[in-house]
Parts: sequence; C-alpha cells; structure tokens
Amino acid sequence: MSTSWDYLTKFILVGDSSVGKSSILIRLTEQRWLAATDPTVGVEFGSHTFEIGGELVRANVWDTAGSEAFRSITQSYYRGAAGALVVYNVTHRDSFLHAAEWLRDVRSLAEDSVTIILVGNMVDLAEEQGRQVTTEEGEDLAKREGLLFVETSAKTGKNVEEAFKMAATEIHRKFIEARDRADASGAGSLMKRGGRSAAAAAAAAAGHDDVRVSGSRPGDGADGKGCCSVM
Repeated sequence: MSTSWDYLTKFILVGDSSVGKSSILIRLTEQRWLAATDPTVGVEFGSHTFEIGGELVRANVWDTAGSEAFRSITQSYYRGAAGALVVYNVTHRDSFLHAAEWLRDVRSLAEDSVTIILVGNMVDLAEEQGRQVTTEEGEDLAKREGLLFVETSAKTGKNVEEAFKMAATEIHRKFIEARDRADASGAGSLMKRGGRSAAAAAAAAAGHDDVRVSGSRPGDGADGKGCCSVM
C-alpha cells in the first residue's frame, strides 16, 4: 500500500505543565488555537507532513504530560524519538530553569542522534505580562548545549511550523549522511522510508495529511482508536 510520505520520523514535546505544549501540537496539526486546554493526561499524538528537499517527511509527534505524576509513564515515549522540542514559557522563569532537567531526560532516554530544539513559547504574552526569560538567555543556553533555538507563539502561530521544520530538516540531513555512509543502523534510527502515489503526494502537499489523536498509546497512529481530527 502506498503512503503519502517519503520518510517517517518521530518527535516528542517535553517541558513543564502549562508551557503550551498541547497548544503547539494543536496549532501544528489543526492550524488553530484554543484559549484553554485541559492538562495532558499521559500523552497525546499528532502528525504533520513537511516538504524538505522535494521529499515529504511525516512527523509523528507525541505530546507528553509535564506533571511529575506522569513522568514514569511518559518517559517510555522518548524511545525512538529522532527529534525533541524542549518547551518553556518565556513569562515563567521556573519553566526555563527546569529545561535543563528535561534536556537530561531526552539525552538519556531518546536516540543518541536525537535533534533537540529549545523552544521559548508564549511570546505573545511577553508585552502583556512581561518577560521573565530574555531571548538572549534562551540563545545562550541553546549555544552551550548544542541545541537549535526558536521562540514561538501557539496563539498567533508564530514560528510553530518553522520550529518543527527546522528540526525535521536537520534530521533529514543526518539521515541522508548516514545513508550515504551506508550506516543502515544510524539512518534507520532517524527515519523510516515510505512510498507514495502521486495522488497521495498531492493530498499531503495540499495539507490534508494532518491528524491529532487524544489518549494514544505507544504504537498508535492516525488509524488508532480515539477522538481524531483529520483535515
């Protein structure tokens, strides 16, 4: 059966509760913003397809709960992740200070070659509530730790898709390099190869290949049981 993508890769969203991880996922997959979202219980799943170098890369994204109560459950979702977004709220300093803990979890539990992007979210609130974390502080942390960096607003959509595409582009680059070195194990840990028909490719390119699923379990995909929104 043909798929609507050339490559498949896995992302995780990590960070404290109330930094906007679920809102980022909804913005990416549904192109909308909810003024209020319930705290994530366990994990939620969504997917989005990007065009990178003339090829379609499908990102399966796992949004993990930030609550300590679910830490032992959500850590199992780190396995196999080629990309991780470590999210903090620019108006809440503690969430930035805790980013180092989330970063340690990612590096100890995800793939060795995981691409990590530090995301300062809620920049739309910076003028209204005042920043507690400057852009320069985020950039400095990312530079010290060798991370990508971006500031986003799930409310306005600013840089949300760009954040994922930035990371997906880096993952794709690593995959191509590993493939060219005939490093099958290294390449396979980053992406899985798919195949697509012309019709499926056109549908994906037109933006009809997004999905978000609530209450997913490891291994569930767009066809899993649950409450889904498909566009």
